[in-house]
Amino acid sequence: MEQLELLVAWREPLIRAGQVLLIILLAWIAQRILTRAISRLGERYSLLPQEVLQPLRGLLRWLIMGSAFMLVLERLGVSATVLWTALTGFTAVAAVAFFAIWSVLSNMFCALLIFTMGPFRIGDTVEVIDSADKPGVKGRVIAINLFYTTLQDLAEDAAGALLQVPNSLFFQKSVRRWR
Repeated sequence: MEQLELLVAWREPLIRAGQVLLIILLAWIAQRILTRAISRLGERYSLLPQEVLQPLRGLLRWLIMGSAFMLVLERLGVSATVLWTALTGFTAVAAVAFFAIWSVLSNMFCALLIFTMGPFRIGDTVEVIDSADKPGVKGRVIAINLFYTTLQDLAEDAAGALLQVPNSLFFQKSVRRWR
């Protein structure tokens, strides 16, 4: 009698565990069969180059395993609606945050490019050309930091004034340089 009660108590968790293992096993088998089939088709018929087949196999693997993960969570009692709401909410917040700091990240990345590629150095005279008919910003580079490059203005009417040019501008416009 005691064993029967124990079996009844553990029946539901054991069935769920078996279902989860079955989902994972079937997803793994499906993923292996489909990626091998794509590889063999690519080798046999030379339809697509290897550079296209590899991302295709990776995409298929992520799609199958992601679906299996969703099925496992559903078997464990997590609502797909709740998951979808959380995922889209997180994605929206991440997109807004990324958009908000895009210019900062862009200037930092451009600073890294300026430091590593060395299109100009401290002491060089540079001109950011706005357009063919308008003169751009021109000055001697006196400092480069993560967000902007400081130029000492060389124009006669504003001699000695400091110009702070965002680093991303050096990669968006044409730049003339004198050493």
